[in-house]
Amino acid sequence: MNFSRLKQSLNNLITYNAPKDSYNFSLNNSTSKNITYDFDKKVSANIKENKEFINIKYNTLINSDIIIRNFKLKSNNKSYSAFIIYIDGMSDSNLINRFILQPLMMRNKANMYKTQSLKTYNKGKKVIIKKNSNNLAVEIENSLLPQNSLVKETDFNNIFSAINMGNCVLFVDTIAIAFNLDVKGFKQRSVSTPNNEIIIKGPQEAFVESIRVNTSMLRRATNTENLVIENVSIGKISKTPCAICYLKNIANSDLVAEVRYRLNNLDVDSLLSTGQLEQLICENNKYNIPQVISSERPDKAAKNLYAGRVVILINGNPYCIILPATFVDFISSSEDTNLNPIFANFLKFLRFLALAITLLLPSFYIAIVDFHQELLPTELLFSLWASRENVPFPIIFELIVMEISFELIREAGLRVPSPIGPTIGIVGALVLGQAAVSASIVSPFLIIIVAITGIASFAIPDFSFGFHLRITRFLFTISAYIAGFLGIAIGLYVYLCILCSLKSFGVPYVNPNSNKKSKNFFVLPTWMQEFRHNYLHPKREQAQGKISMKWRHPNE
Repeated sequence: MNFSRLKQSLNNLITYNAPKDSYNFSLNNSTSKNITYDFDKKVSANIKENKEFINIKYNTLINSDIIIRNFKLKSNNKSYSAFIIYIDGMSDSNLINRFILQPLMMRNKANMYKTQSLKTYNKGKKVIIKKNSNNLAVEIENSLLPQNSLVKETDFNNIFSAINMGNCVLFVDTIAIAFNLDVKGFKQRSVSTPNNEIIIKGPQEAFVESIRVNTSMLRRATNTENLVIENVSIGKISKTPCAICYLKNIANSDLVAEVRYRLNNLDVDSLLSTGQLEQLICENNKYNIPQVISSERPDKAAKNLYAGRVVILINGNPYCIILPATFVDFISSSEDTNLNPIFANFLKFLRFLALAITLLLPSFYIAIVDFHQELLPTELLFSLWASRENVPFPIIFELIVMEISFELIREAGLRVPSPIGPTIGIVGALVLGQAAVSASIVSPFLIIIVAITGIASFAIPDFSFGFHLRITRFLFTISAYIAGFLGIAIGLYVYLCILCSLKSFGVPYVNPNSNKKSKNFFVLPTWMQEFRHNYLHPKREQAQGKISMKWRHPNE
């Protein structure tokens, strides 16, 4: 038997040979991988050279939203070639027409007068300064442009960043200076209520995507001239504007310097979200434990600023990053300071209980059922085994399937449209759960365990920390299935060792060495919050006087 002919026949039968005249497209590696971006070029006094460079960088023959307007500028009874460049949809055309083009192009007293000298007075004596062509930039800045925000630029790096943010840039012939004019006019979301950090008693404002709106909200919340907002650009291509916010009379200078150092030493092409920045500035990324606080509330950011922390804002993100962070911060809520200390401590205790239930309840259930049945009362043990008598699967498989099913229901409820979201939860919890019990696929006790665990996970205030607990509980479940309570004890020991080894910007994660004067876990009454937390080493340790209610003790 000729195997070669059989192989050829099978190959011709299975393989499809395209016709020779058919269209075939494939990607190749012909493009250069080392692309350089020459943004270090300086503005030239030749307007044609500047325009050619901008045409190349912005591909103006292809880009339809890049607007270049050529015109003649009138100054000192002379005409100069000039042009402006802006992005349609990001700049306000009305502002450009009224406050840029009209003052520069129209004949008026500001651009028609002709003088040969400028007269000034120095100590009562008249000093005459001869006027020449070099004063054109000064005259444009002082007399021709009625703009409250005008910056003279010489680097194209800054010019391109300004244009991409919605500004308009003016180039004039014979001067090697470009004028950066703030005429932003793009649509943006208005300030609304928080979506993820909902509280009952307290401010109801949330950050938006515009960094300048966020900084204004932060200034209004802090209401102090000591607030410093430093601008930092991150990303070699995106140049995302970021802001480092701190109170100069409270925040530790070393902490501010460390934050500034890490942000200025990020070698990335783009930065688009706070989640990316969290991964880039955290010290230990081997674990899924959050090490900075992410919040959408300006009041929470202001509270942490007054505590001596640093806040980072990113343009295009309605969240801020607060650092450093400790373990207690993730089970605290913005509402704690607005409630009676008894109520706030009770809620914090409930959250700590929810943390323990989310992390350990499924593993305890497996350990007791498989290894330590003697801990249950006899009647409860008989009822438990009777409910699992017809279940054909091992308990670990049963529990993992139900946990994954609950996570699927939660994720589906978040992704589907809002009117359908509650329906998904009702169908998943009632219909599927009851059907699974009736079909003897899972036991009723397991449905109760999974439901309690899921409800407890919703009580964690911080989304990132709640996600961390949801993932870590699977590891404890597997360790309990292997060795019972011994496996849980070993897992807890390893988990606590990891928590104790973490540091957030030099501050220990679990035990920040809080002194007796400033409690870290419990919420104290406002009149007892005399000192700030000493693990932050703030410049002002005392937050209020020893006797804050002087109306009650006027003589002390």
